[in-house]
Formats: sequence, C-alpha cells, structure tokens
Amino acid sequence: MKRYARNMLGYGQNAPHAAWPNQAKVAVQFVLNYEEGGENCVLHGDAASEAFLSDIPGASPWPDKRHWNMESIYEYGARAGFWRLHRLFTEADIPLTIYGVATALARSPEQVQAMKDANWEIASHGLKWVDHKDMPESEERQAIAEAIRLHTEVVGTAPRGWYTGRCSENTVRLVGETRQFDYISDTYDDDLPYWLELGDHDQLIIPYTLEANDMRFATAPGWVTGEDFGQYLIDAFDTLYAEGQTGRAAMMSVGLHCRLIGRPGKIAGLKRFIQHLQNHPDVWCPRRLEIAEHWATAHPHSRTERPSAMSRERFVEAYGAIFEHSPWIAERAWSLELGPAHDCAAGVHNALCRVFRSATAKERLGVLNAHPDLAGKLAAAGELTEESTSEQASAGLDYLSAEERKLFTRLNSDYVAKHGFPFIIAVRDHTKATILEAFNTRINNANEREFSEACRQVERIAQFRLQDHFA
Repeated sequence: MKRYARNMLGYGQNAPHAAWPNQAKVAVQFVLNYEEGGENCVLHGDAASEAFLSDIPGASPWPDKRHWNMESIYEYGARAGFWRLHRLFTEADIPLTIYGVATALARSPEQVQAMKDANWEIASHGLKWVDHKDMPESEERQAIAEAIRLHTEVVGTAPRGWYTGRCSENTVRLVGETRQFDYISDTYDDDLPYWLELGDHDQLIIPYTLEANDMRFATAPGWVTGEDFGQYLIDAFDTLYAEGQTGRAAMMSVGLHCRLIGRPGKIAGLKRFIQHLQNHPDVWCPRRLEIAEHWATAHPHSRTERPSAMSRERFVEAYGAIFEHSPWIAERAWSLELGPAHDCAAGVHNALCRVFRSATAKERLGVLNAHPDLAGKLAAAGELTEESTSEQASAGLDYLSAEERKLFTRLNSDYVAKHGFPFIIAVRDHTKATILEAFNTRINNANEREFSEACRQVERIAQFRLQDHFA
C-alpha cells in the first residue's frame, strides 16, 4: 500500500472560522526565542562553537574551540537585548510566549524571574539549541525528557507548549508521545491551528513562522534595516486584518530573538509595527497557550474515517459504486499513492478518475455500458441503483408523460444503435429540456468524440456522488 505522509490539503477551501475571543479579526502572537546560553559551545560539552543566527557573516563552527565573538553576540541577547524587549512589551501590555531552551533558562535566573513576573508563557525550546536532524531517535527522546525535567526544575512549572526549531523528522511524533503538551509548533504550514492524529493521540499543532521572523537579519535574503522588518510585519498584518473583516479570521505569528531584534537599530521597526496594530480595533494579542486553550474549546477534534487509511476491502465498500457497477476502479485506486490530500471528495474523485482514464478502451466501454438508459426500462421497473434513481429524479425523469417516455425510449434506442453504449449525462447539471437538447445534439456526434464525451460525463456523475458521500 503506497501512502504519502505529507498533508498538502489542510483545511482546503473550508477553513473554520477561528471565532477568536471578542470577535477579533486577527490574533497576533509574539514569540521571543530565549537561546542564549543553550547554543553550541565547548563549555556546554559540544564538539564545536555555534554558527547559526548571529551577526557574524559566514560564521562556521570551530571544532574543539571557543568562539569568543560568537559567544559575546549571544551574551548580548541575554545581557541587553532581553531587557530592551522586556521594557517594550511590558509597556505595550502585550504578553509574550517565550520559547525557552532549558539549559539557557537554567543559566539566566534573573531573566526567568522577569518572564514570570510579566506573566509570560515559558514554553519549551528543547534541551539545547542544537541541530537534531542526525540525532538517533532514542537520544532525541531522552533529550526531550531531560528538557521537560530541567525546564520544570528551573521555572517551577512544566512547559505546556513545545518548539524545537532545529528539529528532526521524528521530533513532532516524539514530543506528541509524551502527551504533555497543549500544543506543538514545529510546523510552518498553516495560518490556523489544527489537530494532528498521532496514533490514538490527538495533538494540537499551532504553526510558527520563519518569514515574519527577525532571524532574517542573519540570513540571506533577509532584513537589512529595522524598517524592512517592520514594514513586512505591517503588510502581513494588514492583509490578515482585511481577510478577518470578511470572516476569514486568521493567526499571525511573529518570531523574535534577543540578540537580533534586541539591537537598537533593529527594534525600531518592531516598535512601529506594535503601534500600527494597536491603532486597530478587534485585534487579539494572546500568549500561545491562550490560542491553544481557545482552539481546544472552540474547535475540538473529531476523528472521521479517512479514505487513505482504509483497508482495501473498506475502500471498495465505500467507493465501489461511485462508477456504476464497476468496483474494480475503486480496487485499483486503493493501490495508488494516497495520502491526506485524498481524504476529501476531490481527492477520492481524482484517484478513481486516474484509474478510469488509464484503463483500456474496452474497460471504459464496459463502464459506459454499465449505465442504465435514461428513463428506460430499469427505471420504470424500479431496478436502478439508489444513486441512479436519485439522479434521474433530480431532473424529473421519474415522472414522464406517456409521450415523453416514448420519446426517451426512441432516443435511447437510436443512440445505442449508433454508438454502442447508452446515452450518459450528468443530469444534475441539467433540466429535462436541456437533457433532451443534449440528446438530440450528441446523437449526431462521431463515435470517437461521443465516447470521450460519455467518459467525461461518467466522471462528472462520480463527482456528484462523492460530494454527496462527503457532505
């Protein structure tokens, strides 16, 4: 069974209304990453110095050596940048979520106390600010457990949110397995929170951001001035605020780092953005934890049967009748590379149509011949499938006068005699009058053209049936 783990659909066209408190049009959430003292450093038992997210151009790790300049840049974040940001956000009365690296928090007791005094949320940012991509699963599991233990010891309460950042492909699953977190943020894939099914555990995901993020002061392409960063935040906010006025309330995350945005020339743009958003009504600036609590209450998860997770037998049972009397189409479709994107009407329809389109001409002809005549003998005898009965009734073909029935009988007979298969049309797109008009037009088509048109109509009928199934 081929299954594709990535989810390319998400909420699709039907994103839920966020229903933020007090009818807010947008939720703007600020994260301050506290990593200073948790970065790669030989003093921390690491093999080399840090090389990530600093103002040193082209920095690279120094194996077995301290990088004095790199260390001092991180120290600036703790010694000066943090306090500049603390003043800004406490004076603006906007609470922060701290992504706190456990070892960094342990080395910064005064900053931790200031976070707690300001009633900021202190979420976990892992044990150390290091790459996890090559970390064995067992080692990462141990690191997660130690991060939780140390965080609880240092802060006094266990973390309820998690963001690793430099994560592995196993991180979200391993963190979810602890069943300890109200939310995990190691994704960047949506404008709204969503639920992720991890085995029998439903884990709330609150996506984070790498673009509305001051880290781009240290990457290319990135921000050059505080004005660059501030203007980008304003543009993002204005777009989401306008969407919120049309009922599509979303979430905006802003990512900050003490050693980056904490510099005086960079923070000016952030200040202008905060002034801009505070000039707008109906804006909610919560901690990330409040978003999690709101979403769990307003949008609790409900599991539904997912086509991509069905057994072959169940898939055929569910979708074998979508193409008239042709369960082999569903059976072959099950063997395709299905994934979360197929767990909807359009997804299943695409999979079934791929099989139908790649079938031999003889097989497709068999599908055409499996369809009943419109208002024919089977309909009169009440022997149509439930789907066909409903479809023909939608266009009034179940109530025909004797003259109309005679006309349909003649047209059916003439059409089959010429083309070798019944006249097929997606009746939900039509009325009785337009069906007769199409009948009289299409009967004169060349056989090859009509075969293609009949196949297109079969796919359209299947689309309607699946929309009913998923309604």
